Amino acid sequence: MIMAEDEGRFGRSDRPRRCWAPKPLRPTVPRQIVREWGYVFAAVCAQLGRLTALLLPVANTDMMSVFLTHVAQEFADYFIILVVDRAGWHTTRRMAMPESLRLLPQPARSPELNPTEHIWEELREKNLANRSFRSLRPLEHTLCEGLTHLAADPERVRSLTNFPYMRVTF
Repeated sequence: MIMAEDEGRFGRSDRPRRCWAPKPLRPTVPRQIVREWGYVFAAVCAQLGRLTALLLPVANTDMMSVFLTHVAQEFADYFIILVVDRAGWHTTRRMAMPESLRLLPQPARSPELNPTEHIWEELREKNLANRSFRSLRPLEHTLCEGLTHLAADPERVRSLTNFPYMRVTF
């Protein structure tokens, strides 16, 4: 099975997004710059319409090893080829690699080739747009709700991530 993996950084520093308001009103949206983040590690299988994700405190080799173990357990019935970008923690020899999984690096500097990027945009647009959070905990709760809602809709996951080059039949 071919899957794609990526990490997304979500934090309390937000950027206002466009939104609609009837004329002559001007919408007001909260804005804050707080340097607190969490990382979502996610892997998608467009063929099955499945998404699996973990919320982790940092993005590094140890967290990637934890996530790869999670993916191997979630998809225990499959041998997985996982398409990844060329982040430093994807290419280190220190990483613990499950037996049922192999990494396939995508070309350098090409995030547009990674289907998982669409998951981040969906979360930012549908769950986080024009919202501020008093602490990291409510942000994490909102991310978990958004990921759970998305994972429960295989057709939506498939429509966001089914890139032509990922369609391989056996």
